[in-house]
Amino acid sequence: MSSAQITLATAKRILTQLRHDHRTVALMVLVPTLVMILLYYVIGDQGSFDAWTPVLLCVFPFLVMFLVTSIATLRERTTGTLERLMASPLGKLDLLLGYGLAFGLMAVVQVALVLSVSLTWLGFGLGAPLWPLVVVALCNALLGTALGLLCSAFARTEFQAVQFMPVVMIPQLLLGGILVPRDQMAPVLEWISNVLPMSYAIEAMKLAAAAGAEGDFWRDVAVVAGSAVLALVLGAATLRRRTP
Repeated sequence: MSSAQITLATAKRILTQLRHDHRTVALMVLVPTLVMILLYYVIGDQGSFDAWTPVLLCVFPFLVMFLVTSIATLRERTTGTLERLMASPLGKLDLLLGYGLAFGLMAVVQVALVLSVSLTWLGFGLGAPLWPLVVVALCNALLGTALGLLCSAFARTEFQAVQFMPVVMIPQLLLGGILVPRDQMAPVLEWISNVLPMSYAIEAMKLAAAAGAEGDFWRDVAVVAGSAVLALVLGAATLRRRTP
């Protein structure tokens, strides 16, 4: 069996497991849409909602995929499933790519539902083509998946896996330009912001919503995608068969 076939078989296995896990599917697909609807009615101003929508479309895939992937990988390791799989021709990178493919497909469903509700019911004013938004959201979902796989290697319990979420998320949200423009931060904070992939994802999503694939859009997308690949490589290097 070729490496591509092994990767596809891994992705199919994960999707089959998700099909029987209704709570996880609801977390990945329905919860972001419900939060978007809640935000719309809390803000009550269409202009403010239109400004926040691209940011949330960037944050949701990253946050949800990081959480689900880190816990799912740790569960497979603690139950011995990962050890049995890696005794077969399945390699570490095949496993991680399979996870990335499966959760990437779920991210497409998530973003499609959120965008459908936002563009119709909530009246999100999109002044550019739709596909750049989907590209950024997918890259960010893959980044969250890759970082979740990487962080799961350093956790021994599901609770520890969840504890990595604020460590990974909060600095990137605070320094990503959501609350304060990056060029108005202190020099040290701006330098840190420049090395965080979420900063480029947020900028790419804002550009996609305003003007489509123009300006620095592809540079920002390349940074996010490159960070996801780097995290996958590091995840493959640190992935363990079992939890000691």
